[in-house]
Amino acid sequence: MISFSPGPSQVYPALPQYFQDAYNHHVLSANHRSKMFMNMYQEVIQLFQEKLHLPADYRLLFTSSATENWEIISQSLTKEGSYHLYSGAFGKKWFDYATNILPHTAGFKFSADEGFQVNDLDVPEALDIIAITQNETANASQVPLHVIEEIRSKFPHKLIAVDTTSSMGGIELDFHQADIWFASVQKCFGLPSGLGILILSPKALKKASEIGEHGRYNSVSFMVENADNYQTHYTPNVLGIYFLMRLLKDVEEIHFLDKRTRQRMQELENIVASKDKYRYLIKMPEFRSRTVLGISGEESLIGDIKKDAEQHGILLGSGYGGYKTTSFRVANFPVISDEQFKKLTDYLKEY
Repeated sequence: MISFSPGPSQVYPALPQYFQDAYNHHVLSANHRSKMFMNMYQEVIQLFQEKLHLPADYRLLFTSSATENWEIISQSLTKEGSYHLYSGAFGKKWFDYATNILPHTAGFKFSADEGFQVNDLDVPEALDIIAITQNETANASQVPLHVIEEIRSKFPHKLIAVDTTSSMGGIELDFHQADIWFASVQKCFGLPSGLGILILSPKALKKASEIGEHGRYNSVSFMVENADNYQTHYTPNVLGIYFLMRLLKDVEEIHFLDKRTRQRMQELENIVASKDKYRYLIKMPEFRSRTVLGISGEESLIGDIKKDAEQHGILLGSGYGGYKTTSFRVANFPVISDEQFKKLTDYLKEY
């Protein structure tokens, strides 16, 4: 069965070998204060710089999930509140989490099919952070990267936080355009769930120092203090970090992955455009995700195609929330091989 679910995704076929190597080299019992772990942490950072173009002065921290990062941002990097731009369920959840911690948090819900005009944004002066869900997995939409650049230009004194849970590792990101980036590894990285990534700019680190929040399990000051020595503040998912290190060694540089991701999505979109029975979940091309395609249709059609695809060895992702019965989603992640992708496109063409 080939999984095209948008998360957790199918994993890389090299994973069994990674696991065997981890066992053979005693990674499974490595202490997070050990030289082995410190070297591994340092190598992951170097590989992020080499393969994903992470700036040398940005800090990479490990967490357990992208959802955990929502809480960390509000607790340690936000003084008054954050301003959330969202169009779907996961962006709304981030907004709700932040509001529970800092009641002055505000949000602007926009149409996933229409986007928003940066010039029209009116962010209250008192709010510290502009929070953007760059890739909204629930409705297969995106905030185009040039829009984040425009927000950076209009609000140079604000911290900008970007949720790239289902796009980091699949498209090329310009990390200089925001201060806080985060993701989980069970999407474009093609690894088992249970490891989150939090990336902070020098500006974000300075803000954390100014706020000086201490005493929580995930206080950024405590996390950074340990990261200075390539350690973590708690016993982390050591195996997940090892998997990430091995994967980053093996995958192509992000420029090439980005190109293939966009080419594949264009091919998928062409198939949808050629079929009367399919419709795009997001009509405007600019606002469609590059890593998750949403296809909508009559409820009976959606149910039938998912069942039929499974009989052909293809697992399509279900719709989410209000789109559950009238859409399916297709992951366009780097883990999917050319042969698997061709099987999907051939099926969609013929169904």
